[in-house]
Amino acid sequence: MTTWFISRHPGAIEWSRRQGLVVDEYVAHLDPLRIRAGDTVLGSLPVNLAARVCAAGGRYHHLSVDVPENLRGCELSADDLERLCARLQAFDVRPDPAAR
Repeated sequence: MTTWFISRHPGAIEWSRRQGLVVDEYVAHLDPLRIRAGDTVLGSLPVNLAARVCAAGGRYHHLSVDVPENLRGCELSADDLERLCARLQAFDVRPDPAAR
């Protein structure tokens, strides 16, 4: 079982290290074909990729940050993420089979 942290942002990677997270692989972009049952994926993924993680039997923990409008589009540091109360939240993401 592998724990992945997915981010291209240095501040998010530093934040994860400050949290003492045990991470096996830090990658900027997720290849969902590498995910195996029992893997844990941490980070900020588009919903379709999060669903593929869950469909493969992985667990997805989203890096949730309530970013105020004036900071949207800005590169956030680890200090910024701490001030904004960044946190990991587990989600089970599945497509709705009734939706088209």
